[in-house]
Amino acid sequence: MKRAGVRKTAALVVPLLLAVAACGSDEEPEPATSTSAAPPPSVAPSSAAQTGDPATRAASAVSAMSDSDLAGQVLMPYAYGSSATAVDKGSAAGNQGLAGVDTPAEMIAKYHLGGLILVAFTAKDPTGATNPTTNVENPKQVRELTDGLQAAAAKLPGGAPLMIGTDQEYGVVTRITEGVTMLPSAMGAGAAGRPKLTEAAWKAAGAELAAMGITVDFAPVADTLGPPANTVIGSRAFGSDPKANAQQVAAAVRGLESSGVAAGLKHFPGHGHTSGDSHEGLPVVSQSKAAWTAQDLPPFQSGVGAGAGVVMSGHLDVQALDKGVPATFSKKIMTDVLRGQLKFTGVAMTDAMNMPPAMKWAPGEAAVRALNAGNDMLLMPPNIGAARDGILAGLKNGSLKKERLVEAVTRILTLKFRGTTRPPLAASATTEHEKAVAALDAASITVLKGPCSGALLTGPVTVTASGGREVARVNLVRALQAQGFQVRAAGGTVVHLVGYGDKSVDLDPAARVTVMMDTPYLLASAKSPVLVATYSSSKLSLTALAAVLAGKAKAPGKSPVAVPGLPRTAC
Repeated sequence: MKRAGVRKTAALVVPLLLAVAACGSDEEPEPATSTSAAPPPSVAPSSAAQTGDPATRAASAVSAMSDSDLAGQVLMPYAYGSSATAVDKGSAAGNQGLAGVDTPAEMIAKYHLGGLILVAFTAKDPTGATNPTTNVENPKQVRELTDGLQAAAAKLPGGAPLMIGTDQEYGVVTRITEGVTMLPSAMGAGAAGRPKLTEAAWKAAGAELAAMGITVDFAPVADTLGPPANTVIGSRAFGSDPKANAQQVAAAVRGLESSGVAAGLKHFPGHGHTSGDSHEGLPVVSQSKAAWTAQDLPPFQSGVGAGAGVVMSGHLDVQALDKGVPATFSKKIMTDVLRGQLKFTGVAMTDAMNMPPAMKWAPGEAAVRALNAGNDMLLMPPNIGAARDGILAGLKNGSLKKERLVEAVTRILTLKFRGTTRPPLAASATTEHEKAVAALDAASITVLKGPCSGALLTGPVTVTASGGREVARVNLVRALQAQGFQVRAAGGTVVHLVGYGDKSVDLDPAARVTVMMDTPYLLASAKSPVLVATYSSSKLSLTALAAVLAGKAKAPGKSPVAVPGLPRTAC
């Protein structure tokens, strides 16, 4: 997925992603007020999906599929529109350019798709036209969309449900923001250092995603951070300690999987030790094999051991494993390491196939190369028809063995048949979920400079924020008022908020308290007497911050990455 910039508004920072979507957006969205709605009617799974062992059902379904059916099952594109069957003219035009149909349901029917990723971005279709699209608005709309998508999939040969995925990492990469309980970023969980809290929060997140009909979440990020120059992953990772990361990744996986949502580890075999951006080119990871084994491998190994259903490849040149070959297209990495060394038996999925490293070849050839490397599912092919036709051509000319395609589809169907029950929408954004997430937020707050007890603020307070982060500013104002502070528009003791993408010029030298809502590295340049990291701008994170500033709560967090000149915690 590619990031191409951001558009900031007073209420929300909206990611504008050109041509791709699985890696990330450019700013943490702010949570909206939860909404409730009666659950829409469920789409009953086919009889094949209701009974029997998932692997047995998968084998039976695969045996009845044609080559075209099999080729469609390994594709997970995006589509335009917020409804499966009724879209506006712009979305219809986007779908025509992408797949020659008007609606997502027609796309599923035409190509016998195995999956669809829900996105919110602006994309260039194969004709070169730029089209905005969002599949996600609120839980009620998402559930209606996924019900419609599943109804279309139920008509396909084999009766397998659709795999419906999205990038709900929380923090800077969050697709669904309205009506859900917003978790802190992965780095916030890393700062808390309490895997049981992480698991409980991700179990709540999984329950909400399952209620919306999401079957796989492309999370958690299992990358171990290297140098601070890595801004591509940043707070999306739990931190720089591989052992601590391994515990956090396993906890997040257990939480999601226990709620019936497949966890998708990314970006295998590790994107944390490169400053390159795979949205722009092929990043090089130059570690030795010993360093990779010690630093990057453990979180993926623990995530697989915890039962992650999906592992997503990274478009990375990991030179110690297969020099010069993007991991997505490396059999040494996607088969020998992932299957052989890690013993992973789930679905291996590519990162977005319309990112530059995957665009080195035509869509059909890239599809065959990715499958031959060991991937089972191809995410966001740049041309759906060309990818499908390339797979069929590969079967005919022998460049793709039928056994490899059958193996891939069998894994996909086994995962899809594993869980076919969707809970009612009422499971979304409950008080219990908020309590679970609030506990993780409270444990994450980190004071890197300043006193460890008592109020960190006195007298009237003024809250300022860089970059137009008005929602975050207002949420902190309200939280401070709830703690008994008088908050003024100007003239009070300044609390200054900074976040994703900010530089030293965005700091306020007059601030008594500087709060970093993303990676804490910028605090090394701040001159405030009190420096705090929340790693997140969610409402619950800022509520926890206010309690610390008022002296009503401790700041138990420890920075999971090193900040030059500052301790991991001052407390």
